[in-house]
Amino acid sequence: MRRDRLRVAASGHAVATFTSLLHERASPATHRMAVCATQPAESAPMSYPWIKTLHLLFVMAWMASLFYLPRILVNIGEAGAQAAVRERLLLMGRRLYRFGHIMFGIALAFGLILWLHFKIGGAWMHVKLTLVVLMMVYYIVTGRYLKKAAANLPLPGSVFFRWYNELSLLLAIPVIYLAVAKALPF
Repeated sequence: MRRDRLRVAASGHAVATFTSLLHERASPATHRMAVCATQPAESAPMSYPWIKTLHLLFVMAWMASLFYLPRILVNIGEAGAQAAVRERLLLMGRRLYRFGHIMFGIALAFGLILWLHFKIGGAWMHVKLTLVVLMMVYYIVTGRYLKKAAANLPLPGSVFFRWYNELSLLLAIPVIYLAVAKALPF
């Protein structure tokens, strides 16, 4: 009799047959399994892990440019009168700045999908998004420093940019904590 039910299950009535098999010997644990088996596929979509993976990938790419762009400014400040080195660093900086904007845009798109489609949120998300906005402001200010360097306008010294580089890390740590814990620490 069970084999007949499994054959029927293969013909397209798998959830109903599986549920009826479990209800024959219903213990509380098997009943919970049957209820979970009858849930629609939309309640646990397979796209969520892929969207989150892509979001994290593009966030990491943006963070790499966020961390390295001030380092390029340090090197520009220390290049002095070496025009060839300075031009190469400016070219690297422009390309990295453009790359970072593209990575941020893609990360933002996947983040919005996670936030709005999969309903991931809470008070921690508002704090995290505020910090991400501050990181983006930091990135834009860094780009302006790069444009000033390209125009041969005076910049702060390399020591300033060494400390300025640490600001991105101070912003990234709470963002990472909030993304992992999904709760406020207070």
